[in-house]
Amino acid sequence: MKFILILIFTLTSKMATSDFFKNISNLIENNNDRLSYGVSVADINNDNKFEFIVAGFRYPNLALGFKDGVLKNLISNPIFLDQNRSTIGIASCDIDQDGIEEIYFLNTDTYSGKKKYSDRLLNFNKEITDLFELPKNQKNLNLTAGRSVVCVDRKGNGKYGVYVANYGGPTRFYELNNDLIRDIAPDLKIDKITGGRAVVAGHILSNKMDIFAANERGPNFLYLNKKNQFYNVSTEYNTDDVLQNGRGTTLSDFLYRGSLDIINGNWEGFHRIFINNKTTFNDMASKEFRIPSRIRTIISADFDNDGYDEIFMNNIGEPNKLFKILDDGKIIQINIDNALEKDGLGTGAAVADIDNDGILELLISHGESGPQPLSLFKSNIKNKKFLRIAPKTIYGAPARGATVILVTNKRKHAKTIDAGSGYLCQMEPVAHYGFRENEIIKNLIVKWTDGTFNEYKINDLNKTYVFRKGL
Repeated sequence: MKFILILIFTLTSKMATSDFFKNISNLIENNNDRLSYGVSVADINNDNKFEFIVAGFRYPNLALGFKDGVLKNLISNPIFLDQNRSTIGIASCDIDQDGIEEIYFLNTDTYSGKKKYSDRLLNFNKEITDLFELPKNQKNLNLTAGRSVVCVDRKGNGKYGVYVANYGGPTRFYELNNDLIRDIAPDLKIDKITGGRAVVAGHILSNKMDIFAANERGPNFLYLNKKNQFYNVSTEYNTDDVLQNGRGTTLSDFLYRGSLDIINGNWEGFHRIFINNKTTFNDMASKEFRIPSRIRTIISADFDNDGYDEIFMNNIGEPNKLFKILDDGKIIQINIDNALEKDGLGTGAAVADIDNDGILELLISHGESGPQPLSLFKSNIKNKKFLRIAPKTIYGAPARGATVILVTNKRKHAKTIDAGSGYLCQMEPVAHYGFRENEIIKNLIVKWTDGTFNEYKINDLNKTYVFRKGL
């Protein structure tokens, strides 16, 4: 018993003191000082490779793809670059069922209320077009300052809408029919006027996509999807957190039990780890994790491929933090020297295996308080065993909001296919798993956005499996 305790202490001490990330920002071509906000990960040129889509605040938007050994901007179209607008929030999804994701750029040129520039909804089918610029869509422009956007397959049929968290104006929920954009938030009775900040969507409570919205200066929303309608149950489920100012949030299987919990960061307030106990949520945040900070984006991912997820906390004007999620709800803080960025003006962050080597890259954007270049980090790892699962809709687009469940002899681990915009940002539409020692896969389950399940056999590691609904 004494030996076991010493071993555990040794392992955790090593994990807590060794440098975790290496800085590879030198791989970003023309990485100059700029004001950058949200980041999305999408395959916008349909070449089966992901790009970091970086929102520029009065700077050009970027589409950074890995080419010739570096990250370089792949799009020069002026509609996409859109340098004159103040873009902050961003999310990608297939809203027209053509198998190619559109990108929603949320522009905010004022802190709250009415704004000058409308948002953009870019279609990449043949040429880049802004669907909001069509005459028939002019009456439905979002002219309220917003923060985050999330894609929601409300009916579970592969037809995505976009939930827009506005600040000082009504929430929007846009759906597209025959190129006509319509705001159905009033019909759904979710057109709330609040200090909207972060929002995520996925299998939180129901078998369809539910929505959690973290708000400032007011209670959070937890929308249960029941018969394609949304009902706010935040008070009943103990997630309203009325005394805190919500900022960054993400969905994560904190207990490795096959269901999703809510990790929520509050601006200069106590951070939460809301554990779903089916009838309510209980906060399991440790004393160290709860410490208030100037939080922005929160990410849950297995950066070092060891089979245990990490929680990355992107802060602005103070050091970033990283925690490793161990078994039984225990977490430890990790020394991330290179990604500390104690003077970084972090506004957003996203992860993707951008170079297709099986190891996640972490891109951090900076802005708001002053221009800074982008940062790119990668874990210093030894274990390269990984598995990547990319579910697709019946139309062939990423099935954002679907849940992937890996069942092994050591865990039952759920991951969401990120729908956005935990604060301004959206991760790659892939469930990425590393592996523990002597771990054996029993099966893999995909829970689709309509609540149906498919079970798949995994024969080999170190590859990406693409599963399309209906096939």
